[in-house]
Amino acid sequence: QVQLVESGGGLVQAGGSLRLSCAASGSIFRPNVMGWYRQVPGKQRELVATITTGGSTNYADSVKGRFTISTDNAKNTVFPQMNSLKPEDTGVFYCNLRPTLRSGNYWGQGTQVTVSS
Repeated sequence: QVQLVESGGGLVQAGGSLRLSCAASGSIFRPNVMGWYRQVPGKQRELVATITTGGSTNYADSVKGRFTISTDNAKNTVFPQMNSLKPEDTGVFYCNLRPTLRSGNYWGQGTQVTVSS
């Protein structure tokens, strides 16, 4: 089993920055993809950014140039640095881990990010 614990959410003004953190523990299989997804009420969870064990990244168009995802593979931790935040970035951010060579799709409990205008 895999456990994901998120931290770093909160309230920030538009234009500000936040750095989220997600620590994974348990039976972590490699290679894998770790990432962050955002959900707002009434809508499906959507991709924010992902990073593979090998360091390849993928970003939603809406966050390109503003968000940077990085990982500490030794500590199984993933960090999205979110800059130039906009009110439309508001939502619950969920950490995700998915092994690429075996089944499994794991989610954290979510952390609220609110960007005020």
